Amino acid sequence: MRKVACIGAGMTLFRRRLQETPKEMCWEAARMALDQAGLEIGDVDAVVFGSAPDAFDGIHMKGENVLDACGGIGRPYVRVFTGGGTGVFSPIAAYWHVASGLFDCVLVVNEEKMSSCQPHPQSVFGHIWDPILDRPLKPNLVWIFAMEMNRYMTVHNVRYEDVAAVAVKNKRNAVGHPCAQLADPHITVEDVMNSEVMAWPVHRLDISPPSDGASALVVCSEEFARTHRIESPVWFAGVGWNIDTTFWTDRDLYFPEYLANAAKIAYKQARITDPRRQIDFAEPYDPFDYKELHHMEGLGLCKKGEAPRLTREGVTQRDGDLPTCPSGGLLGVGNPIAATMGIKVGELYLQLSGQAGQRQIPHEVRTGVTNAWGDLMQFSSVVVMRA
Repeated sequence: MRKVACIGAGMTLFRRRLQETPKEMCWEAARMALDQAGLEIGDVDAVVFGSAPDAFDGIHMKGENVLDACGGIGRPYVRVFTGGGTGVFSPIAAYWHVASGLFDCVLVVNEEKMSSCQPHPQSVFGHIWDPILDRPLKPNLVWIFAMEMNRYMTVHNVRYEDVAAVAVKNKRNAVGHPCAQLADPHITVEDVMNSEVMAWPVHRLDISPPSDGASALVVCSEEFARTHRIESPVWFAGVGWNIDTTFWTDRDLYFPEYLANAAKIAYKQARITDPRRQIDFAEPYDPFDYKELHHMEGLGLCKKGEAPRLTREGVTQRDGDLPTCPSGGLLGVGNPIAATMGIKVGELYLQLSGQAGQRQIPHEVRTGVTNAWGDLMQFSSVVVMRA
């Protein structure tokens, strides 16, 4: 397979009820990514588009609706949808297209317009449950994940203060992000602990906000990067994905086996045998604060139950030994589901190319890992990148 690089990234503001249409957001993010790479749309061979359910925008075939804004007219195009995992899986799809030799340059555009769904985006998820086994219980995502959070805390005897510290860290990290929705330099653990209980033990400030937004990446071959004299390409070192059964009641939720399996695939390709030693920083998927801890362990960055201690000791701070979510993550920047590509794979690119601005990790980093998490606690996609 050919070597594959990321050479540009773009991202809109993440906000609730942005005035821009999905097409306008897609165009803005795509234009930013192309500008950073020094390219025009004519240099692109194919387009990958990623989004979560069409129901957010209130239309079917959303990808085709925004295709012109993504530069996909007259080009090979594919839409990727793996729920919350889309933000990392769509760059993987672009990677395939280039690594296979089929295309030299692929533009990836991810978009989400969650505020179109009334009265709240949560109502979309009322239709994802098994109609026989789950739907009679009238579940929603918050109380489903509250059960997972409670199980994780119970098995490892985790203090709630250590979970809340993740929200504090990420919202403070987001202060340096120009697109951030909920950056807060003054938030404290007490603020999180005293916020409204949504479904015990989940409080309001444990949760990332619904958002509108778009992000884009330019992915290309080694030869294309060399021919176009790209100064700071960042290389895909390994990719992986895995899906578990949809029946969440059949699994012990304290550990994400699906993520551990996806990470093993990515690490094997990247020749990583000791993630804690060989990976310099991480952007784990953090729609809830406990998920950063959960995903750190699933990624093999620490032992099971050890992530809260690393957080408490400052290891995961931006200037720590293992910076984790230096972007601010979903908790600080926002959560337009598929468009979180910009603060996951996009952040790996920006950090490894030294272009992260105020949020740049202060010490040298050469290897980063990110993941995204989708469906009903069952799917994860993983990307490892190197400078």
